[in-house]
Amino acid sequence: MNKNEQNRLVTWRLKLLRQADDMPRGVAQTCRRHGLSRKTFYKWKARYKSHGEAGLCDRPRAPVHFPKATPRTVISKILYLRERYRFGAGRIASYLDRFHKMRVARSTVHRILIRYGMGRLPANVKRQATGRPWHRYEKPQPGHRLQIDVKFLERIAGSRKRLYQFTAIDDCTRIRVLKIYDVCNQKAAISFVDEVIRRLPFRVLVIQTDNGAEFQSNFHWHLEGQDIRHVYIRPKTPRLNGKVERSHRVDEEEFYQLLDKNGIAEDIHLFNDKLREWEDYYNYHRPHGALDGQTPYERLLARKASASVSPKS
Repeated sequence: MNKNEQNRLVTWRLKLLRQADDMPRGVAQTCRRHGLSRKTFYKWKARYKSHGEAGLCDRPRAPVHFPKATPRTVISKILYLRERYRFGAGRIASYLDRFHKMRVARSTVHRILIRYGMGRLPANVKRQATGRPWHRYEKPQPGHRLQIDVKFLERIAGSRKRLYQFTAIDDCTRIRVLKIYDVCNQKAAISFVDEVIRRLPFRVLVIQTDNGAEFQSNFHWHLEGQDIRHVYIRPKTPRLNGKVERSHRVDEEEFYQLLDKNGIAEDIHLFNDKLREWEDYYNYHRPHGALDGQTPYERLLARKASASVSPKS
């Protein structure tokens, strides 16, 4: 309602109040003539007595108090997770529930992000279309298939030295094992896979890799000698190793971009200690979107529980 409409409304209501004073049965006749309830008439009369003509203006219909409104502390955490980690509404809701014991609906998070102008990510961090969509698959039991790959890390400033992150991820539970080496060859790959087999809490049946030089004959027959099948993906099809490739993107966004490398980049042992902390957080505490908000170890426990239940006779 603009200012002219508001002035006409105040003039009309003031006219009704004065008209009621001039009639013998003023209130009843005025209300009947103009189709107005007595409750509304006396409300206007009380406002006019208290505030003058300003009291006859329409007041905002929004409630003064919002007892069910999202608290400011929750809103600040939502905005922090969005700005700092670029999380979506679903991931933010999972983090608030798991780490802060705050149950906020995904739709509520989405509305808050839009309200504060953070509903859309910057163009440089948006997910890019990759053509034909691929259907997600998952092995039924832990250890049925592991994907292994190598992430090439950035060179250390002022040095020719380069580091390589070897990554193994279980297809079913998304449990990962990570380790950094200063070489990328079959010897390092064999050392890594032995550590993976030792640390995982289930037997590994199949290991899947790309066709890199570090995964060739010595690595292949080392696995076959331990009764573990080794399979290669087709050349130029990194999507077939999609789970480990996607986990490398998580490493870049949630670990390496936030890591202070001063003092640790030159010490591979200290670097591996930091990476192990990140691995433990990923496996035990970080909710996973593909696992319906579960952590990888929670998915492992769920799979073990379902496997231990005997079928009904």
